[in-house]
Amino acid sequence: MISKHFRYADGMWPNLGALAFTLLGWPAGIALLTADAWWLNAPGCLLVVQSLTWSAYYIHELAHHAIFKKGETNERWGTLMTWINGSCFAPFADLRRKHMRHHVERADVVTFDVRGYLLGAPAAVRNTVLALEWAYVPAVEFLMRGFVVALPFRDPARHGRRARIVGIAALRLAAWALLGWYSPKALLLYALCYLVFVTILRFADCFQHTYDAYPIDDDKPIPQDKLRDRAYEQLNTYTDVVGLDNRLLNLVWLNFGFHNAHHERPAAPWHQLPALHRKLYRDDYAQVITVGELLKSFHVNRVRRVLAEHYGEVGPGGVPGRADGFVGAVGVSFLTAV
Repeated sequence: MISKHFRYADGMWPNLGALAFTLLGWPAGIALLTADAWWLNAPGCLLVVQSLTWSAYYIHELAHHAIFKKGETNERWGTLMTWINGSCFAPFADLRRKHMRHHVERADVVTFDVRGYLLGAPAAVRNTVLALEWAYVPAVEFLMRGFVVALPFRDPARHGRRARIVGIAALRLAAWALLGWYSPKALLLYALCYLVFVTILRFADCFQHTYDAYPIDDDKPIPQDKLRDRAYEQLNTYTDVVGLDNRLLNLVWLNFGFHNAHHERPAAPWHQLPALHRKLYRDDYAQVITVGELLKSFHVNRVRRVLAEHYGEVGPGGVPGRADGFVGAVGVSFLTAV
C-alpha cells in the first residue's frame, strides 16, 4: 500500500494531489507558454507560478520530514523539488541544516550578510539594487542566489563542489537556451513567472518573524545575549494568512502562513496546520496579521528594509495600521540558507 510510505495517515491523498500538481503542472505550464494564443499563455503562467511555489514549500515540508516516514525518502523528494525551482545549486542537506538552526536557535542565521555587502559595495551597485527593489524586482533574492553559486569558488572548504555547480549551471543554461530558441516569448514569460514566484516567497518570509539576524559561519553559535525560549519564539513569530478561514488562498503558499502553529509543532504537515492553529490559539490571537494588513508595509518599506538594521515592530492586536511599522526581512529564504 502506498499509504505506508507517508508519515501521517491523513497525508496520503493531500500529498498525492499536491505533488502530482507540482510535477505535472510545471511542464504543462511551460508547454502552454509556448503556445501562440495568449488565452493559453495566461493559464500557463498560473500553472508555472503555482508549481514553482509549491515545489519551494515542499522543500520546507520535506526538510522537516513531515511528508514521508523515511528520512532518505524526504531527502530524495526534496532534492527533486530543488531542481524544479532552481535552488539545486545548494545540496538539499545544506538547506535543511541551516533551516533547522532557525528553529533550534530561534534566530535568522545567514551565511551571506547582504546588508553588510551592500553597505560596503560601490554606490553604483548599491543604488542599482535599491532601484530594482523600488521597481518590485527582488534583486536581493537574486544576490543571495548568486552567492550560493559563487560560494564553492570562494570558500576553500567547498572547492570540491565546483564541478557540481558548473554542471548544474550548464544544464540549466542549456534548458533555457533551448526554450528561448523554440519560443522567445515563452522564455520571457517564464522569467516573469519566476519573478512572481520569488515575490510570493519573499512576501511570506518578510513578515513571519521579528527575530535577530546573524550573518555567521556554519560552525559558529549565535551570541547568547538574550533568553530565546518558546515564549520568545511565539512572540516573535507571526501568522501571515489571507484569512484564518480562507482555505483556497492560504494554499497558494501551502498553508505556510500558519507560522505560529508551525513553530509550535514543526513536524506538523501543511494540510494539518489550519486545524492545528484553531486548536492552539484563540480567534483574537495577536500574532495573526492578515495579508491585507501587510500589503501597505510591503509596499512602503520595499526599499527601506534592504538596509534596515532590524525588522521593525508590530502594534497590539486590533489597532488599525498596527503592521505599518513592521519593516520586514529580506534575504532569509530557506532556498538560499546555506
